[in-house]
Amino acid sequence: MIELSLPWLLLLAPAPLIMRLFRPAANIDEAAIEAPFASRWRSLSATRRFVFKGRPTSLILLWLIWLLLVVASARPQWVGEPIELANSGRDLMLALDLSGSMQIEDMLVGNVAVSRIEAVKAIASDFTQRRSGDRVGLILFGTKAYVQAPLSFDIKTITRFIREAQLGFAGEDTAIGDALGLAVKRLRERPVESRVLILLTDGQDTASTVDPMEAAALASEMGVKIYTIGISRRLGNNTTGSGEVDEALLNAVALATGGRYFRARNPAELQGIYQVLDELEPVEQEKTTFRPVRSLSFIAIAGALLLAFLMILLRSPLPRLGVQHSASTEIG
Repeated sequence: MIELSLPWLLLLAPAPLIMRLFRPAANIDEAAIEAPFASRWRSLSATRRFVFKGRPTSLILLWLIWLLLVVASARPQWVGEPIELANSGRDLMLALDLSGSMQIEDMLVGNVAVSRIEAVKAIASDFTQRRSGDRVGLILFGTKAYVQAPLSFDIKTITRFIREAQLGFAGEDTAIGDALGLAVKRLRERPVESRVLILLTDGQDTASTVDPMEAAALASEMGVKIYTIGISRRLGNNTTGSGEVDEALLNAVALATGGRYFRARNPAELQGIYQVLDELEPVEQEKTTFRPVRSLSFIAIAGALLLAFLMILLRSPLPRLGVQHSASTEIG
């Protein structure tokens, strides 16, 4: 079914006609310049141009262009049939680390080393594609944490955002505490039984304004269950300053909220972790319907551009050597 988001804009359709009716009459008493041989020059111009045979044709094309632009402004869109979503699922936030260390190539796929971020994006996007019935949101963090996508049933868009994430978007450091706090803020309005956060990082907290354990305590109070995943082939802790995974911190954060900590040393282990997370018990939620919407404004805009291009093409000179030569002979 096709609908208009702003149907009242169609009232602008007769605007050119109204302006033409109420336009002041042209002054026909103005002096004119008489040019000798005007008729001959006009005939030469006509042989070298392909012009509209009548003024009404030009007006009709201009009118059609205007109507198409008005329709495009009214924002036509195709609305599909209602789709009933599964009545079980979770409100799941996924927090991905985009700090500089995620570019390290120590994740082996077969015998080929790939960067941590590429392995994470490939497997995380596959994970979100299987979240039918869940509301999924995405937080990206580095020196700062920000919400890339709020909780939504639009799994396709969330998956695309994961694949398009680039290192450096949020800075080079790691703000685990800020990511935790931001996730709790986004999940606190949802049913308490369904609040889940999966946080994935390869480093230590180096840039947070919120202490990670304070954020974990708040998450526990709000009923947010946190699953943490450490990405690295080497161990680390909060005292070494080595920049490797702070397993003690991630384990403490998960335990404080009733979740679990996982360590992924390669893509296969990471895939296995996501399979475990797939087995989380769903909770009953209210039935939800979703109607897919696709904008159609581009069709009207494309039509207007095509007509405008056609007008320009028809008014442009078309050189004809034979005609130009005979005309030159006649003048001489």
